[in-house]
Parts: sequence; C-alpha cells; structure tokens
Amino acid sequence: MDERTAAVNIPTDREIRALHAQYASTREAFEVVHDHCRIVCDLAEQVIKANNLTVDVDLVRAGCLLHDLGVHRLDGSAYIRHGVLGHELLLDLGFPEVIARFCSHHTGVGLTREDVTRQALPIPVGDYLAETVEEELVMYADKFHSKSSPPRFVTAAAYRTAVLRFGVDKAARFDDLVTRYGEPDLPRPA
Repeated sequence: MDERTAAVNIPTDREIRALHAQYASTREAFEVVHDHCRIVCDLAEQVIKANNLTVDVDLVRAGCLLHDLGVHRLDGSAYIRHGVLGHELLLDLGFPEVIARFCSHHTGVGLTREDVTRQALPIPVGDYLAETVEEELVMYADKFHSKSSPPRFVTAAAYRTAVLRFGVDKAARFDDLVTRYGEPDLPRPA
C-alpha cells in the first residue's frame, strides 16, 4: 500500500454488489457484469498468490469488482466509453480517484492519448494506463474472461491474437505481462 491508498475507505463486497444492482438496467445485466467482475477478482487473487506479490489485496479486490460498473451506464453509447462512465459515476458517488481509476484504466493493455486520437475514440483525449501494480493486476486479470454471450474464459494466446489488431506494441505489452505474472489457471471448456 502506498501513500495514495493509505487513507482510502475501500468499499465492501456487499456495498459493491449493491452498486451493481442499483445501476444495472435488468437482472440479466446485473448477473453478467457482476459475475464477470467476481471472476476477474478470483483471477487477480490467483495471480497475486502465484507470484507472492506484495500489494493492497483489498484495493485489488475492490478494483476488480468495480472495474466494469460503467457498463450499466452505456445506454447505447460506444462500449469503449464504459470505463470513463464508471470513473465518472464513482467520483459522483464520492469515491476517491484511486478507486475510480480502476474503471477508466483497465481497457485493453492501456490506452494512450495517441490511441484515443488515432482511433477517434469517443472518450476524452488522455492516457488511460495502469500506473500502479494494483491497477495493472485488475487490467491483466480482466483479459482472461469475456462477458460475450455466452461469457467465456480467454487464454493468453487468444487474447494476444485479439490485441494484435491494435498493434504489435499492444501484443508486446501483453507478452510482458504474461512473462511477469504467468497465465492463470482457467477452467477447461465444457
């Protein structure tokens, strides 16, 4: 834990679940997003344990459980906006920046100002990169599960192939994360 998180009041799992329930448009939306966040949390905790990492585990847990809260606020807008929408929602609810950043800084392997401009992404121009190990762990664990219909686990090889379309630099960034953290054990497909 660093000085940015020393005095942070981290929400409980129950409080986070209540937020998902409050903002989800339907019971199904709640279940898909909240289940995904719980799975990402389990994967992040697995990575922490496998690597014996010294991190703020409670902060990682809250980050995992909150990272996709903005999905509930999309209302037909581009999916890429879910991160900034979640960030804004958490700030509006009085959460500190250190918590809100998990929403806006988990997309892909990070978005740079140049990515936003070059791709004409419908989000404010800026850098959305993981700056702490805790943010990086949430972003990394998120790559191994998809909310697609039906939801599914994603191997490192499959994610690398998918991210390659955004540039060799993105695939190299992901390769570095896999080298540092390893690939979590994923359930075998049924």
